Amino acid sequence: MKKVEVTIKNKAGLHARPSSLFVQTASKYDSDINVIFDDEVINGKSIMGLMLLAAEQGRVLTLECDGEDEEEMIADLIDLIEVKKFNEE
Repeated sequence: MKKVEVTIKNKAGLHARPSSLFVQTASKYDSDINVIFDDEVINGKSIMGLMLLAAEQGRVLTLECDGEDEEEMIADLIDLIEVKKFNEE
């Protein structure tokens, strides 16, 4: 199991489109993923769960991955969230 913290960097935060991109990216992998935010734990492959978090710019999410391809999943999600900023900027 691998656990990392990521910071939401895009200005609009974790709304519908970024949530969709997150789920699309996570769903490419067999590993399980939980997203932890303000004591809420949700399945990272659930778009509704992610949208309900309503995480704003600057907020920190903990990604908890478990599975054979967890390293690749984490790397892709970090790139999407912190580097590409959900392709919004």
